[in-house]
Amino acid sequence: MQDKTIAIHAGYDKDVQATMAVPIYQSTAYEFRDAEHAANLFALKELGNIYTRLMNPTTDVFEKRFAALEGGEAAIATASGMAAIFNTIANVAEAGDNIICANQVYGGTSTLTAHTIKRFGIEARYFDVHDPKQLETLIDEKSKLILFESITNPSIDVADFDHIVAIAEKYGVLTAVDNTVATPILCKPLELGCDLSIHSTSKYTTGQGLAIGGIVVERKALVDKIKGNARYAHFNEPDASYHGLIYTDIPLPIFSLRMRLALLRDLGATPSPFNSWLFIQGLEHLPLRMRQHSENGMAIAEFLESHPKVLKVHYPGLKSDSNYLDAKKYLPNGCSGLLSFEVASFEEAAKIVDHTELFSLVVNIGDSKSIITHPASTTHQQLSKEELEAAGVSNGLIRLSVGLEDSADLIEDLKRSLEA
Repeated sequence: MQDKTIAIHAGYDKDVQATMAVPIYQSTAYEFRDAEHAANLFALKELGNIYTRLMNPTTDVFEKRFAALEGGEAAIATASGMAAIFNTIANVAEAGDNIICANQVYGGTSTLTAHTIKRFGIEARYFDVHDPKQLETLIDEKSKLILFESITNPSIDVADFDHIVAIAEKYGVLTAVDNTVATPILCKPLELGCDLSIHSTSKYTTGQGLAIGGIVVERKALVDKIKGNARYAHFNEPDASYHGLIYTDIPLPIFSLRMRLALLRDLGATPSPFNSWLFIQGLEHLPLRMRQHSENGMAIAEFLESHPKVLKVHYPGLKSDSNYLDAKKYLPNGCSGLLSFEVASFEEAAKIVDHTELFSLVVNIGDSKSIITHPASTTHQQLSKEELEAAGVSNGLIRLSVGLEDSADLIEDLKRSLEA
């Protein structure tokens, strides 16, 4: 099936009520048929619902549908995008290990990797997505994950997938891509050779800023990379917390299985059934929205590039952008609605942000309504001068999440604010 069909039909087999819409199974727990059934579920001899912290029928449809869109084998939904990133790291790394993260990532990912996981004894090392050969000097026997974004936020770079994946495969290290900005409609990292695709479903997936959530999708046959790999001994050895289970011996998607049995079970960053239902509604028209976001983004980028007050526009759909060739290669169906541009100073950027009317000053992206943000004073305020420079965030950088309004109206709004 193609994306538009998958987005509407995948993962849902109508239940006994034969509802056309996926039901909201707003329940904490589920009744077992008998004691044997209960025991079999806990022993993984049967698969089924136990408790909504672990699984839920509405969330199950969402996970299956999203995995199908990504071309993956399985997915795990989480309570937020940051929970998805943290759980991905925690599923592979422990004290004494390290992960390798791109410099050009969302500010929350920067602080998580530079500070929070440090308290868990996990080191983060950093590389430039345009210079993947740096990975060769950073990877050692304790390296467990290479983490980057398909379209970076807010610097709007496009990762060099081929070279990153080639190096990761050479050393047997898992790759995880935050694909939030591109969505599986514009980019499919798993088909480009990556192992895991992560999303903040709070963004384009819901599309209207209605719910917080995240999801992690694993590629097909990921077990082949993990089985017998000394980097991931905990997948290959008995898990004392689950009856001595050896994950690589189970004929199930093992990355997702361990995330469900160990991390959702113990940390509890689980989405509510209602939020999963909202994400399902968003997926049904995601292909249509991403086309329009991309068209509007391109129109605004072209306008900004021609304005005398704009020093530089970051949008990979522009032929003048340094990411243009990578975008043509990895984003053939559009470049999404996220872009940024630079003006002369912090003060000039603040004035522009304060004078827009249709663009709302909000720290979110992927909404149907257009959003403007000044990263240096908000999402990336906690970073040092050196960290801001490495992330591609200047004091005069303004980020736009271009919505679904008429592009002519959005351009007029920006023109007024630039000339105020």
